[in-house]
Amino acid sequence: MEAKVITLPQFHVVGYSIEANVKEFESGLGKDIYRSLVERKEEIQNRKNENVILIQVYPMKMDFDPLVDKFTNIIGYEVSKQGDASLNMINHTVTESKYVTYKHKGLESELSHSYGYVYGDWMSKTGNEPKNYDFEIWDERYQPESPDNEIDLYIALK
Repeated sequence: MEAKVITLPQFHVVGYSIEANVKEFESGLGKDIYRSLVERKEEIQNRKNENVILIQVYPMKMDFDPLVDKFTNIIGYEVSKQGDASLNMINHTVTESKYVTYKHKGLESELSHSYGYVYGDWMSKTGNEPKNYDFEIWDERYQPESPDNEIDLYIALK
């Protein structure tokens, strides 16, 4: 699949927020939070569907390295309207924006290749610039340990 630019309206997410770098998140922290979220999904009011969203909000600094520097990771479900967040959960609003979207196919451990392509090659070829966040949608195709795994990536554009 080729990368394409789309515009998405504002949406709301309820879930967990943690500060971690990629290494910390992938060392098991992300899986633990994902499991907790799925176990508590019935507590989330106005949940739109079964898709889990991972939002990654980055500090805007020149030498940012996601493997070393901590950033905000929000794992949650999209909700039709914000309500009361359950214990230890947060409400987060994503404003309307343009995004480049790209489908990652393959093991979750190979996701850095897809991000590298979009943030590197695609951005330099098209002249687009990223905002300070991106997100992934984990739907019924999400099978992190399988080569059949598919994850839709959305990188916010300036």
